[in-house]
Amino acid sequence: MHDAAFATDPHQVYDRLREHAPAGPVELAPGVDATLVVEHEMALRVLQNTELFARDARRWKALNEGRIGMDSPVLPMMAYRPSCLFTDGAVHLRLRKAVVDSLARLNTTRIRRDVEPIADYLIDQFSERGRADLLGDYAKLLPLLLFNKLFGCPADIGDTVTTAVSAIFDGKDALRANEELTASLMELIALKRRSPGDDVTSWLIQHPAGLTDEELKDQLVLLMGAGIEPERSLISSSLMLLLSGAGGRQSGMLIEEALDHVLWNQTPIANYATHYPVQDVDLGGHVAEANTPVVISFAGANADPALDEARRAHSKGAHLAWGAGPHACPAKDPAQVIATTAIERLLNALPDLTLTVAEKDLQWRPGPFHRALVALPVTFTPTPATRTAAALRDRVAAPGAQPMPAAVSEPVRQEPARRKGFWSSFLDVFRV
Repeated sequence: MHDAAFATDPHQVYDRLREHAPAGPVELAPGVDATLVVEHEMALRVLQNTELFARDARRWKALNEGRIGMDSPVLPMMAYRPSCLFTDGAVHLRLRKAVVDSLARLNTTRIRRDVEPIADYLIDQFSERGRADLLGDYAKLLPLLLFNKLFGCPADIGDTVTTAVSAIFDGKDALRANEELTASLMELIALKRRSPGDDVTSWLIQHPAGLTDEELKDQLVLLMGAGIEPERSLISSSLMLLLSGAGGRQSGMLIEEALDHVLWNQTPIANYATHYPVQDVDLGGHVAEANTPVVISFAGANADPALDEARRAHSKGAHLAWGAGPHACPAKDPAQVIATTAIERLLNALPDLTLTVAEKDLQWRPGPFHRALVALPVTFTPTPATRTAAALRDRVAAPGAQPMPAAVSEPVRQEPARRKGFWSSFLDVFRV
């Protein structure tokens, strides 16, 4: 599941496994074996059975026995962290409640208010060129900047977070990037303990669950990993569909319909939710040994022939793109609002966007867990980069308007001049 052939056509693997059993053996990375569940009913059974299937990756036998190298590319996604993704029982309930309650404070109005200026700022960076890569120039950056805003990151910490998360997702010196991300988040947590704000980091700190700094850091890492990567794929794959011949705007497809089509057919997190059986278990003809990885193929389950009727009707309740059971995604609604707002803003700003290559010629990024484009090149009529300025004028002119607050009010640090990152550049523009 780590080569170019899988990236090009992952369903040939899902279909081949499904011919023999609801689950079967796969190789996630060189030397990393797992069981992949591709049948919808079996996926639900695993996701909902917390007594037989644990999420704690410290059970992973091959890793404990030294048969998985510490430089394996899947470790950042699979190794244990004390977050609600990798915990069970009472510990999981406590951590998840803190995350769910904090995310619940992000209403639709707040999300749209935060997405729109970021979208305008990014569109202004390429609108005068008449061409862009909507993945690298837009869909990839928007969630990163948005999470900096939602977490209340000041300029320097936000730049480090943006760079480190991008490196982890791109597999560029992931160990060093992980160290930089950890250090920057611990600095953010210390800052928010001293000066709390109207942001997710402060809300997690203030939650009655009483999370430690280490727990706070790992919940923030979880929110980034579970939010940024699938969000950029949801945005870019939906744009691909809306701009293609099949779904193009000439067909009258709505943005919400495009999102739903992607969740069914190009599931952004295609394979994940790793479980570890507490004993050997027969998964409909394939035996998964105790303490070996059992990975749920959300994409494979969504393509299960048993769901043909639901898929044709685009039934939102049937697909597994958001998971199921006690570890189901708690940010389903915010994620869809973010994607819808980002796509609306782009299509309204550049109404004649056109793909520069045929949809069938677009490339998909190799990797066992995601379904993600390499690039989404487009052309359009060049337009002036005035959207950010217009948004600033509207803010200032609005009755009772308040300046967009800096993420934190701390003394400016006297450090050597450095190249500004996207987040600090964005804050400079909106500090009016």
